Amino acid sequence: MEFFEKTFYGNTVKDWSITLGLIILSILVAKSVYWLFNRVLKKRAEKSKTRFDDLFYDIIEEPLVFTIALAGSWYSIHALHLSERSEDILGKAYYFLIIIAVAWSLTRIVDALIREFLVPLVEKTESDLDDQLLPILRKTLRAAIWIIAVVVGLDNAGYDVGALLAGLGIGGLALALAAQDSVKNLFGGIMIFVDKPFKIKDRIKVGGFDGTVTEIGLRSTRLTTLEGRMVTIPNSTFTSSFIENISSEPSRKVVLNLGLTYDMDESKLEKAMELLNEIATPFKEEYIEPDFHIGFNAFNDFSLNIIFVYYITPGAPILEAQTKINLEILKRFNAEGLDFAFPTQTVLHKEA
Repeated sequence: MEFFEKTFYGNTVKDWSITLGLIILSILVAKSVYWLFNRVLKKRAEKSKTRFDDLFYDIIEEPLVFTIALAGSWYSIHALHLSERSEDILGKAYYFLIIIAVAWSLTRIVDALIREFLVPLVEKTESDLDDQLLPILRKTLRAAIWIIAVVVGLDNAGYDVGALLAGLGIGGLALALAAQDSVKNLFGGIMIFVDKPFKIKDRIKVGGFDGTVTEIGLRSTRLTTLEGRMVTIPNSTFTSSFIENISSEPSRKVVLNLGLTYDMDESKLEKAMELLNEIATPFKEEYIEPDFHIGFNAFNDFSLNIIFVYYITPGAPILEAQTKINLEILKRFNAEGLDFAFPTQTVLHKEA
């Protein structure tokens, strides 16, 4: 018993032991509340028809447990005899932690509201711009809440927030000068959202890369190339480079030059153009636009050239359309005996 009567820092070992026990007890109570939420209240909420109780329990669960442990520790420490300076420091520290708990709860409320109400609305819209802006909105709101909480907490803890912000401003200027590339990427991301040169799922060409846009962020944009590789491009690249938006083309133009042999007369050439017209007609609307062009346009060195110009409709599989049309041309021309030319030479030998 003499050991428990010994004094350390103005309190007996007994007082320190009681305080420690109360702190452990408050933590155990907080753990019990957490268990109650997970095993009892949440299961009951899942059986109810409304989503409000599920959201309520999900929002307050962890902040409430933290607050209970914090309050228990606060009252436990008051069992000790502390100096005015120590009590003042502890009081400011606990006040700061309470503000952090409030900020934590607010961020969870914001996340829950965005997840339950804004996300379903965004998914129903046809535009991809709101899909890109929603994650940025969520991060901005969370950052704003935490910044305000830290500033208010430090101000109430007795720190000169004005001088601190002034110091941060000077430090931020130095940091901005040292991180010019990051600032360029940030403004590049803003310009992408403002000018809208492309959107998610568009196929673009930029900086030697050809791929589909999968993600647009404030610092960088990600493409999936035709080889299936992920490429991360800094947004500053888009402000200083030419961007080709392949998805924006109304239709894909295909120019097909068919060289036929010189032993054909005009009737066979006319027959060849008739066949091309018959071949193109069934592919209208499904694969190609109704407006296509066929003509006899050149006398080449080794062939008589027939040009066939058509436009693949937006959204149609480009390679599949070309394959079907080319196979049909080869099949019909071979059946009619229309031979394709290849480079040949005629050698005339004169005897002496």
